[in-house]
Amino acid sequence: MLEVKEEELKKILPFDGPSINEVKKYLEKYNDEYIVIKCGGSVLVDQNLFNIFIKDITTLNKLGFIPIVVHGGGKRISSKLNELGINSEFIKGLRVTGKETIEVVEKVLIEFNQEIVEALKKQSCNSETINSKNNNIINVIRENDELGFVGTPTKIDKTIIDKIVNDKKIPVIAPLGLDESNQTYNINADTAAGSIAKKIEARRLIIMSDVEGVLDDSQKLIPEINSISIKDLIDNETITGGMIPKINNCLDVVSNGVKGVVIIDGRKNHSILFELLSDKGSGTLIRQ
Repeated sequence: MLEVKEEELKKILPFDGPSINEVKKYLEKYNDEYIVIKCGGSVLVDQNLFNIFIKDITTLNKLGFIPIVVHGGGKRISSKLNELGINSEFIKGLRVTGKETIEVVEKVLIEFNQEIVEALKKQSCNSETINSKNNNIINVIRENDELGFVGTPTKIDKTIIDKIVNDKKIPVIAPLGLDESNQTYNINADTAAGSIAKKIEARRLIIMSDVEGVLDDSQKLIPEINSISIKDLIDNETITGGMIPKINNCLDVVSNGVKGVVIIDGRKNHSILFELLSDKGSGTLIRQ
Protein backbone atom coordinates (compact mmCIF):
# COMPACT_ATOMS: atom_id res chain seq x y z
CA MET A 1 0.00 0.00 0.00
CA LEU A 2 1.21 3.50 -0.82
CA GLU A 3 1.07 5.77 2.21
CA VAL A 4 0.73 9.54 1.87
CA LYS A 5 -0.60 11.74 4.66
CA GLU A 6 -3.71 13.82 3.97
CA GLU A 7 -1.84 17.10 4.43
CA GLU A 8 0.68 15.96 1.81
CA LEU A 9 -2.12 14.93 -0.56
CA LYS A 10 -3.53 18.46 -0.41
CA LYS A 11 -0.17 19.83 -1.55
CA ILE A 12 0.43 17.19 -4.23
CA LEU A 13 -2.96 16.88 -5.97
CA PRO A 14 -4.18 19.42 -8.57
CA PHE A 15 -7.34 21.31 -7.53
CA ASP A 16 -9.17 20.12 -10.67
CA GLY A 17 -8.13 16.47 -10.33
CA PRO A 18 -9.68 13.55 -8.38
CA SER A 19 -10.85 14.25 -4.81
CA ILE A 20 -8.64 13.49 -1.82
CA ASN A 21 -11.09 10.85 -0.54
CA GLU A 22 -11.05 9.02 -3.86
CA VAL A 23 -7.27 9.19 -4.09
CA LYS A 24 -6.86 7.77 -0.55
CA LYS A 25 -9.09 4.85 -1.48
CA TYR A 26 -7.21 4.06 -4.69
CA LEU A 27 -3.76 4.39 -3.15
CA GLU A 28 -4.64 1.24 -1.19
CA LYS A 29 -4.89 -0.72 -4.47
CA TYR A 30 -1.28 -0.24 -5.49
CA ASN A 31 1.85 -1.60 -3.90
CA ASP A 32 5.21 -1.19 -5.65
CA GLU A 33 3.72 -2.16 -9.01
CA TYR A 34 4.77 -0.83 -12.39
CA ILE A 35 2.40 1.29 -14.47
CA VAL A 36 3.36 1.81 -18.11
CA ILE A 37 2.02 5.01 -19.67
CA LYS A 38 2.22 5.39 -23.43
CA CYS A 39 1.65 8.96 -24.59
CA GLY A 40 0.97 9.95 -28.16
CA GLY A 41 -1.23 12.12 -30.36
CA SER A 42 -2.13 15.66 -29.32
CA VAL A 43 -0.35 15.32 -25.95
CA LEU A 44 2.95 15.43 -27.80
CA VAL A 45 2.23 18.46 -29.99
CA ASP A 46 -0.12 20.65 -27.90
CA GLN A 47 2.02 22.52 -25.34
CA ASN A 48 -0.81 22.87 -22.82
CA LEU A 49 -1.65 19.15 -22.93
CA PHE A 50 2.04 18.30 -22.74
CA ASN A 51 2.44 20.46 -19.61
CA ILE A 52 -0.55 18.75 -17.94
CA PHE A 53 0.89 15.35 -18.84
CA ILE A 54 4.25 16.25 -17.26
CA LYS A 55 2.52 17.50 -14.10
CA ASP A 56 0.40 14.33 -13.87
CA ILE A 57 3.48 12.09 -14.14
CA THR A 58 5.15 14.20 -11.46
CA THR A 59 2.06 13.87 -9.25
CA LEU A 60 2.09 10.07 -9.59
CA ASN A 61 5.79 10.05 -8.70
CA LYS A 62 5.17 12.13 -5.55
CA LEU A 63 2.36 9.76 -4.57
CA GLY A 64 4.80 6.86 -4.70
CA PHE A 65 3.76 5.27 -7.99
CA ILE A 66 6.27 3.79 -10.42
CA PRO A 67 5.33 5.22 -13.83
CA ILE A 68 7.24 4.03 -16.90
CA VAL A 69 6.77 6.50 -19.77
CA VAL A 70 6.84 5.34 -23.41
CA HIS A 71 6.33 8.11 -25.97
CA GLY A 72 5.50 8.27 -29.65
CA GLY A 73 6.32 11.14 -31.97
CA GLY A 74 4.66 10.42 -35.30
CA LYS A 75 3.40 13.98 -35.86
CA ARG A 76 6.81 15.47 -35.13
CA ILE A 77 8.47 12.93 -37.43
CA SER A 78 6.02 13.71 -40.27
CA SER A 79 6.60 17.43 -39.80
CA LYS A 80 10.41 17.03 -39.96
CA LEU A 81 10.24 14.73 -43.01
CA ASN A 82 7.97 17.23 -44.79
CA GLU A 83 10.40 20.01 -43.96
CA LEU A 84 13.23 17.96 -45.52
CA GLY A 85 11.12 17.06 -48.56
CA ILE A 86 11.04 13.33 -47.71
CA ASN A 87 7.76 11.64 -48.61
CA SER A 88 5.92 9.61 -45.94
CA GLU A 89 4.19 6.39 -46.97
CA PHE A 90 2.15 4.21 -44.62
CA ILE A 91 1.14 0.55 -44.83
CA LYS A 92 -1.59 -0.52 -42.36
CA GLY A 93 -0.77 2.48 -40.18
CA LEU A 94 2.99 1.85 -40.07
CA ARG A 95 5.46 4.27 -41.64
CA VAL A 96 7.61 2.85 -44.43
CA THR A 97 11.09 3.62 -43.11
CA GLY A 98 14.00 3.64 -45.56
CA LYS A 99 17.66 4.44 -44.80
CA GLU A 100 17.16 8.20 -45.10
CA THR A 101 13.93 8.14 -43.06
CA ILE A 102 15.28 6.09 -40.13
CA GLU A 103 18.05 8.65 -39.57
CA VAL A 104 15.44 11.43 -39.27
CA VAL A 105 13.13 9.26 -37.11
CA GLU A 106 15.95 8.42 -34.69
CA LYS A 107 17.10 12.04 -34.41
CA VAL A 108 13.56 13.40 -33.81
CA LEU A 109 12.67 10.73 -31.23
CA ILE A 110 15.93 11.09 -29.28
CA GLU A 111 15.58 14.89 -29.18
CA PHE A 112 12.00 14.54 -27.98
CA ASN A 113 13.00 11.85 -25.47
CA GLN A 114 15.46 14.31 -23.93
CA GLU A 115 12.84 17.07 -23.98
CA ILE A 116 10.45 14.97 -21.84
CA VAL A 117 13.23 14.15 -19.36
CA GLU A 118 14.16 17.84 -19.05
CA ALA A 119 10.50 18.85 -18.58
CA LEU A 120 10.15 16.31 -15.74
CA LYS A 121 13.38 17.49 -14.12
CA LYS A 122 12.05 21.07 -14.12
CA GLN A 123 9.18 19.76 -11.99
CA SER A 124 11.74 18.23 -9.58
CA CYS A 125 10.96 14.78 -10.95
CA ASN A 126 14.12 12.78 -11.58
CA SER A 127 14.05 10.82 -14.83
CA GLU A 128 16.36 9.15 -17.32
CA THR A 129 16.40 8.65 -21.09
CA ILE A 130 16.11 5.24 -22.71
CA ASN A 131 16.66 5.24 -26.46
CA SER A 132 18.74 3.58 -29.18
CA LYS A 133 21.86 5.60 -28.27
CA ASN A 134 21.54 5.61 -24.47
CA ASN A 135 20.43 2.68 -22.24
CA ASN A 136 18.87 0.78 -25.17
CA ILE A 137 16.52 -1.91 -23.79
CA ILE A 138 14.78 -3.17 -26.96
CA ASN A 139 16.20 -5.78 -29.32
CA VAL A 140 14.30 -6.15 -32.59
CA ILE A 141 14.02 -8.03 -35.84
CA ARG A 142 12.81 -6.46 -39.08
CA GLU A 143 9.01 -6.61 -39.31
CA ASN A 144 9.10 -7.13 -43.08
CA ASP A 145 11.07 -5.95 -46.12
CA GLU A 146 8.21 -3.76 -47.36
CA LEU A 147 8.35 -1.53 -44.27
CA GLY A 148 12.14 -1.21 -44.19
CA PHE A 149 13.61 -0.25 -40.82
CA VAL A 150 10.47 -0.99 -38.77
CA GLY A 151 11.17 -3.44 -35.98
CA THR A 152 9.31 -6.05 -33.95
CA PRO A 153 10.60 -6.35 -30.35
CA THR A 154 12.19 -9.71 -29.56
CA LYS A 155 13.76 -8.95 -26.18
CA ILE A 156 13.35 -6.28 -23.47
CA ASP A 157 16.18 -5.66 -20.98
CA LYS A 158 14.30 -5.32 -17.69
CA THR A 159 17.48 -4.82 -15.65
CA ILE A 160 17.99 -1.29 -17.00
CA ILE A 161 14.40 -0.31 -16.10
CA ASP A 162 14.80 -1.81 -12.61
CA LYS A 163 18.07 0.07 -12.03
CA ILE A 164 16.58 3.42 -13.06
CA VAL A 165 13.52 2.85 -10.87
CA ASN A 166 15.68 1.75 -7.92
CA ASP A 167 17.57 5.03 -8.32
CA LYS A 168 14.17 6.77 -7.81
CA LYS A 169 14.05 7.98 -11.42
CA ILE A 170 11.32 7.69 -14.04
CA PRO A 171 12.37 5.82 -17.21
CA VAL A 172 11.38 7.72 -20.37
CA ILE A 173 11.50 5.34 -23.32
CA ALA A 174 11.63 6.16 -27.04
CA PRO A 175 10.11 3.56 -29.43
CA LEU A 176 13.46 2.65 -30.99
CA GLY A 177 15.36 -0.62 -30.93
CA LEU A 178 18.52 -2.26 -32.27
CA ASP A 179 18.98 -5.46 -34.24
CA GLU A 180 21.89 -7.87 -33.76
CA SER A 181 24.16 -5.70 -35.92
CA ASN A 182 23.25 -2.52 -33.95
CA GLN A 183 21.11 -1.09 -36.76
CA THR A 184 18.41 1.25 -35.40
CA TYR A 185 14.76 0.43 -36.07
CA ASN A 186 11.58 2.43 -35.58
CA ILE A 187 8.89 0.62 -33.51
CA ASN A 188 5.19 1.33 -33.31
CA ALA A 189 4.87 3.04 -29.90
CA ASP A 190 1.84 0.94 -28.83
CA THR A 191 3.78 -2.22 -29.69
CA ALA A 192 6.85 -1.03 -27.78
CA ALA A 193 4.76 -0.10 -24.72
CA GLY A 194 2.95 -3.45 -24.84
CA SER A 195 6.20 -5.43 -25.05
CA ILE A 196 7.65 -3.50 -22.09
CA ALA A 197 4.46 -3.88 -20.01
CA LYS A 198 4.47 -7.66 -20.58
CA LYS A 199 8.16 -8.04 -19.71
CA ILE A 200 7.94 -6.10 -16.44
CA GLU A 201 4.49 -7.56 -15.59
CA ALA A 202 2.98 -4.11 -15.15
CA ARG A 203 -0.19 -3.64 -13.13
CA ARG A 204 -1.57 -1.38 -15.86
CA LEU A 205 -0.76 -0.20 -19.36
CA ILE A 206 -2.34 3.17 -20.06
CA ILE A 207 -2.49 4.23 -23.72
CA MET A 208 -3.11 7.95 -24.15
CA SER A 209 -4.52 8.86 -27.55
CA ASP A 210 -6.83 11.29 -29.34
CA VAL A 211 -9.96 9.19 -28.78
CA GLU A 212 -12.18 8.84 -25.71
CA GLY A 213 -11.69 5.09 -25.72
CA VAL A 214 -13.77 2.40 -27.43
CA LEU A 215 -17.19 3.70 -28.52
CA ASP A 216 -20.40 1.73 -29.08
CA ASP A 217 -22.57 2.07 -32.20
CA SER A 218 -24.23 5.14 -30.62
CA GLN A 219 -20.79 6.75 -30.17
CA LYS A 220 -20.96 6.37 -26.38
CA LEU A 221 -17.91 5.34 -24.37
CA ILE A 222 -17.75 1.66 -23.37
CA PRO A 223 -16.17 1.63 -19.87
CA GLU A 224 -14.94 -1.99 -19.97
CA ILE A 225 -14.54 -4.74 -22.56
CA ASN A 226 -12.99 -8.22 -22.76
CA SER A 227 -11.89 -10.62 -25.50
CA ILE A 228 -15.45 -11.90 -26.11
CA SER A 229 -17.06 -8.47 -26.41
CA ILE A 230 -14.15 -7.24 -28.54
CA LYS A 231 -14.73 -10.05 -31.07
CA ASP A 232 -18.41 -9.05 -31.28
CA LEU A 233 -17.52 -5.35 -31.73
CA ILE A 234 -15.10 -6.18 -34.56
CA ASP A 235 -17.57 -8.59 -36.21
CA ASN A 236 -20.37 -6.01 -36.22
CA GLU A 237 -17.92 -3.30 -37.38
CA THR A 238 -18.29 -1.10 -34.29
CA ILE A 239 -14.50 -1.35 -34.00
CA THR A 240 -12.94 -0.68 -37.42
CA GLY A 241 -9.82 0.56 -39.21
CA GLY A 242 -6.79 1.58 -37.18
CA MET A 243 -8.54 0.77 -33.89
CA ILE A 244 -8.45 -2.98 -34.69
CA PRO A 245 -4.63 -3.43 -34.44
CA LYS A 246 -4.59 -1.13 -31.37
CA ILE A 247 -7.22 -3.30 -29.63
CA ASN A 248 -5.53 -6.56 -30.71
CA ASN A 249 -2.27 -5.28 -29.22
CA CYS A 250 -4.14 -4.54 -25.96
CA LEU A 251 -5.60 -8.06 -25.94
CA ASP A 252 -2.14 -9.57 -26.43
CA VAL A 253 -0.88 -7.55 -23.44
CA VAL A 254 -3.69 -8.62 -21.06
CA SER A 255 -3.24 -12.23 -22.20
CA ASN A 256 0.40 -12.08 -21.07
CA GLY A 257 0.42 -11.07 -17.43
CA VAL A 258 -0.74 -7.42 -17.40
CA LYS A 259 -3.90 -6.99 -15.30
CA GLY A 260 -5.52 -4.39 -17.51
CA VAL A 261 -4.95 -2.03 -20.43
CA VAL A 262 -6.79 1.29 -20.63
CA ILE A 263 -7.25 3.52 -23.66
CA ILE A 264 -7.79 7.08 -22.43
CA ASP A 265 -8.25 10.48 -24.03
CA GLY A 266 -5.08 12.52 -23.61
CA ARG A 267 -6.98 15.67 -24.61
CA LYS A 268 -8.93 15.60 -21.34
CA ASN A 269 -7.60 17.34 -18.25
CA HIS A 270 -5.72 15.01 -15.86
CA SER A 271 -7.02 11.91 -17.65
CA ILE A 272 -4.20 9.78 -16.17
CA LEU A 273 -5.06 10.78 -12.61
CA PHE A 274 -8.79 10.26 -13.13
CA GLU A 275 -8.12 6.81 -14.60
CA LEU A 276 -5.91 5.59 -11.77
CA LEU A 277 -7.32 7.46 -8.79
CA SER A 278 -11.07 8.01 -9.25
CA ASP A 279 -14.30 6.00 -9.31
CA LYS A 280 -15.27 7.01 -12.84
CA GLY A 281 -11.97 6.33 -14.63
CA SER A 282 -11.42 8.08 -17.96
CA GLY A 283 -11.50 5.59 -20.81
CA THR A 284 -12.06 1.97 -21.79
CA LEU A 285 -10.55 -0.76 -19.60
CA ILE A 286 -9.61 -3.90 -21.52
CA ARG A 287 -9.39 -7.18 -19.62
CA GLN A 288 -8.76 -10.71 -20.84
